[in-house]
Amino acid sequence: MKKSSFAAAATSIPAITRGAGAKGNDKIRIAVIGCGGRGTGAALNSLLAPTTVIYPDPRNGYHTENAQPGAKIQAQGVEVVALADLFRDRLDQCRHQLAIVGNPVREDLCFTGFDAYRKVLEIPEVNCVILASPPCFRPRELRAAVEADKHVFMEKPAAVDAPGVRSIMKSGEIAKKKGLAIMAGTVKRHTPSFIETIRRLHDGAIGNIIQAMAYFNVNDMWMIPREPGWGDMEWQIRNWNYYTWLSGDCIVEQHVHMLDVANWAMQAHPVSAYGMGGLQARSGEEFGHTYDHFAIEYVYPDGTHLFSQNRQIAGSDRRIANHAKGTDGSTDCMTWINSKQGEWKYDQYAHRDPYELQMLSLFESIRSGQPVNEVQAVAESTLTGIMGREAAYSGQLIEWDAVLNSQRDYFPSELHLGDAPVPEVVLPRTYKFY
Repeated sequence: MKKSSFAAAATSIPAITRGAGAKGNDKIRIAVIGCGGRGTGAALNSLLAPTTVIYPDPRNGYHTENAQPGAKIQAQGVEVVALADLFRDRLDQCRHQLAIVGNPVREDLCFTGFDAYRKVLEIPEVNCVILASPPCFRPRELRAAVEADKHVFMEKPAAVDAPGVRSIMKSGEIAKKKGLAIMAGTVKRHTPSFIETIRRLHDGAIGNIIQAMAYFNVNDMWMIPREPGWGDMEWQIRNWNYYTWLSGDCIVEQHVHMLDVANWAMQAHPVSAYGMGGLQARSGEEFGHTYDHFAIEYVYPDGTHLFSQNRQIAGSDRRIANHAKGTDGSTDCMTWINSKQGEWKYDQYAHRDPYELQMLSLFESIRSGQPVNEVQAVAESTLTGIMGREAAYSGQLIEWDAVLNSQRDYFPSELHLGDAPVPEVVLPRTYKFY
């Protein structure tokens, strides 16, 4: 669309408070940037329209988050008005799901291409954006959103490398000065059972933490078979889980959830990482070059050790969990505490989907004039994953300050949909961090 016609389309939306608006009873008008499974799910979550997660079986095909049968909008004063994605088919499926629940999106406010995110940010009436593109795009999209005076919900992780993390942190500082809200997709922090259990942990229920564990061990991930006409980079972006430059590898993209819980429980980030990983079970060019397992030992400032596992191997045991042992007891950080004072279990499960709760928290913070800013926590949890990845890739002990100040940038020098050779699988004997 030409800029002149785009501007005309934008100004034809009924006027609302612009920029960092949506205070009081103003309507929150959302643009979704990244319309895949999670972007669609987040858009439906913002409307409080119940969703169902669908994983392809066999694994060929997209993970999707669709509206439940009969689902309708329950949110008040929230509307998704614009969509942006690199690929038209992904945008269309998101648009279809929104239409099902009663939120049609106009064709002239749907944009595709590498610059689509900038086009929706130019719409004056958009005052909040959902950032759900592959993680490598998060830093540039967040910076652009903040510069455009938009409130933000951004999925985890915050970045795939240290330059991206530093950019995210800078954007968070800018957002604070502008009074903009930024909510991160670290959903455990908005799950009532986690909130209550970790509150008790911080109040001393198990004494001082002396050891912790974090697991994100699952089976196969989804994979998209290559179609005729797709260039290398298009196939990589559609299969973004399997490329470090796009996802950060599974320890960053997926395991960040449990690393975030560990940091939250410890009220700190680790200072070093040492461990290993590899690509053991996945084979074939369709699986890129990321690892399918990591085992990392982290050390926190007080000397506490976190033992961390992340695995994506078919037929293996599934374990997604955290544990902490203290001087006076232990906890799973989510539902129970065993201590010298006795046993406690969380039993108040009559609450909304946590993915909806985080959206409600975001919108309440905007409307109350007290914008939430979760950038520091998600940046630290992302860098925790990056530090573990670099330890496994290099076979070396990696320290926090070294990785935070690293200049290793995984983002390609040029974005296109043509030829892009897949890097070799990283091996410690050839990969050097220092």
